[in-house]
This record gives sequence, structure tokens and C-alpha cells, in this order.
Amino acid sequence: MKAGEHAHGHPHDHDHGHAHGVVDRSILRSRAGVRAVLVSLGVLGAVAVLQAVVFALSGSVALLADLIHNAGDALTAIPVGAAFLLRSARGERWAGYAVVAAIFVSACVAVYESIARLVDPRELEHLWPLAGAGVVGYLGNEIAARVRLRAGRHLRSAALVADGNHARVDAFVSLGVVAGAAVVGLGIELADPLIGLAISIVILKITWDSWLTVRTAT
Repeated sequence: MKAGEHAHGHPHDHDHGHAHGVVDRSILRSRAGVRAVLVSLGVLGAVAVLQAVVFALSGSVALLADLIHNAGDALTAIPVGAAFLLRSARGERWAGYAVVAAIFVSACVAVYESIARLVDPRELEHLWPLAGAGVVGYLGNEIAARVRLRAGRHLRSAALVADGNHARVDAFVSLGVVAGAAVVGLGIELADPLIGLAISIVILKITWDSWLTVRTAT
């Protein structure tokens, strides 16, 4: 009987310890997703504030396009983060759609502002701070892209991958701001709205790519 009782008691104790020693994988996934969103949100939020100040000084529509994207990234972090908090696959999918919609709207705003500036040209000022804001935008977006893409691939989240691709394109958009400042410095004022239009075309391309990523995600 003692041997039998020991055999019966041992599995019971083992099961009890095992059940209380495991953390639900969905909880770990939720935490990792929210952490990635918050890190990138903090980086891009700081970049957006700095660029807003420089835009007020320079009036560059190329910088405005970059600023719109960084602010849009901050807003899209809200539905993506909420989807991870709720641990909802459907929520992640719809968050991905929200990201794509935000990219498209920001592209339309950039197109409108660039065309308006072509019709009514303005002289740009503070070109050195403008170029600096472009460099800061590049670094901030590249950091955010790496954080989101790494987490998105690890967690198999289409929403985070779409958001990461968005940030990576925004990094190159910021280099366009730097190039625009340099060309305007040479006396070609129309370079700023023309670069704004070029940026908008790139944004529309990433909109399509992100849409395909989210739509085909399992």
C-alpha cells in the first residue's frame, strides 16, 4: 500500500507544480507586442515633435510629408497596441487595415500640400535645421522599423510587419527632406514641392505593399 500510495501521490504533486509554473503564451505574446509598439511610439513621437518645430520655422512641404507620417505612426500605434492587449487575432488584422488606411490618407495630404506649393511657391528658410530634421527623421524611423519588423516577424503579426514597413519607407522619405534642403540651398525653390510629390508616390507604393501583407496574413 505504501508503494501504491507513493506512486499515486507523486504524479499529483508533479501536476500541481507544473500547472502553476507555466505562463500562458498568449500573455507573453501580448506583452511583447505592446512593448514593441510603445518603444517605437516613443521614438517617433519625439521625432514628430522636433519636426513640427522645424516645419513651423521653414515651411517645407517635404518635411510636412515626413511629419504627417511620423504623427500617423503615433496614431496607428493605438489600434495595434489595443489588439495585442486584447490578444485578438481579428483585432490585429483590423489594426493592420487601420495602419494601411493611415498611410493612404497621409499620402493624399502630402500630394495636396505639394501641389498647392507648386501653384503658390514660397521661399524656404532655416535650411540647416531643415536638413537636421530630415536626418533625425531617418534615424528615428529606422529604429522604429527595426523594432516593429523584428517583433512582427517573431510574433507573426501582419499589423506589426505592415507598420514596420511603413516606418522603413519613412526613413528614406526623411532623406528626401535632406536632399530637398540641399537643392533649395542651390536656389531651386521648386525642388521642395517636387520632392514632396516624389515622397507621396513612394508612400502610395508602400500602401499597396502593406495592404497585400495584411490581406494575405493567416
